[in-house]
Formats: sequence, structure tokens, C-alpha cells
Amino acid sequence: MIELYTAATPNGWKITIMLEECGIPYTVHAVDLARGEQREAWFLEISPNGRIPAIRDGDQSLFESGAILHYLAETSGRFLPTEPQRRWEVLQWLHWQMGGVGPMVGQSISFNRYIEERVPYAIERYGRESRRLFEVLERRLEGREYVCDEVSIADFALYPWVRAHKWARVSIDGLDNLSAWLKRMRSRPGVERGLAVGVPKDEIDQWSAERKASYRRGGASMVTAVGKEPDPS
Repeated sequence: MIELYTAATPNGWKITIMLEECGIPYTVHAVDLARGEQREAWFLEISPNGRIPAIRDGDQSLFESGAILHYLAETSGRFLPTEPQRRWEVLQWLHWQMGGVGPMVGQSISFNRYIEERVPYAIERYGRESRRLFEVLERRLEGREYVCDEVSIADFALYPWVRAHKWARVSIDGLDNLSAWLKRMRSRPGVERGLAVGVPKDEIDQWSAERKASYRRGGASMVTAVGKEPDPS
């Protein structure tokens, strides 16, 4: 069984979404970022960069969310085409997320939400670049349901960061294709369940029975930040 070391962040949710979509059993080890567990020696042995997510699969350890998505796609045979042209199409959009959307939206969130001193230049710069990247995605989605026509690891990588647009204070007004894609992605049961990983158990316990059932439907078993299933009552 895959051992997943993660936290409730966009990069962490990329992997839980993929695992849930594939129906791959996994155990969650919550990494307490506030306490700095990501810098402790035991975690650095798994993830030398000191960042989540990371996985162990038997003797194989991997860090970096893009590499983990690629690995899971290869080992499961899902969400990454085998035909070379289509395969590279997916991989280029995966790397576009890793090198562009994630860092820019992440910086926009940081300067808007977490850094006490207001830095207008940084807020404007990262907000403008995030919006530009969203416009690239908007054009790409014209006439497509998913980034590469069929749902793929590119969508799983992009979705957790694009859905954070409000937290990043980046408008998606006028981006109709992107907005429809966000709704389409959120409607997938595996995506719903993947986003539940890391949600505090006391919050999950207050969900309605119908909502809990929707998160459990198909795929892998739902897990929380402490690796336990929520009370089904």
C-alpha cells in the first residue's frame, strides 16, 4: 500500500485526487507544517527538499508532486496516454502547471494573505501573472472538456491551484471555459474525495449523511488527516 506524506494544500490535493480517481489504496501520514515537521530528519529522508507531498511505495520513495503524478500514472496505467504525441501533450501541460500556475498563484496567495507587510509591487505582479496564466488555460479549454480532451494528470495538477483563485484574489471574470472546467472537475467524485483529505475530522463529522456518501462513492477509501475514516453516522 502507498504511504502518502501530505498536508491540506494544493500540492497535497493533487496526489489525493489522483489516488482517489485511480482507486489506489493508500495510508495518509499528516505532516504538520505549522510545527515544521517537514524539516525534521525523518521526513528529509523521504523528501530531501523538505516539502510535501511525498510517497513511499514499497522500496520506492518519491517527492515532488509532478513526479508523483507521473509515477502513479505509469504504475496504474491511467490518466496518461500511451500514444506518444498525446502523452507529450499531457506532460507539457503538467510541467506548465509545475513551473507557472503553482508558483505564481502560490506567491499571489502569500502576498495577499500571509505576509503582514503590504508589498504592492509583488501583489500586482503575481496577481497579473496568475491572471495571464488563467487566460492561457481559458484559450486551451476552448472546445474541450478537459485540458487534453480526456481527463488526465494535467487536470489533477492544475485544479487545486486554479480553484484557489479567490484566496489568491485573482479574478476569473470573463473566463467562461475555465469556470465551466472548474465545475466539471469539482463534480467528479474522486476529486471531491481527494479534497476531503486533510479536512479536520470534527468538520467532517458535521457533514450530512448524503454528503459523506457522495465522498465515499467509488474509488479508494476516504481518509482524513489522521488516516482514519470519518464516522459514517
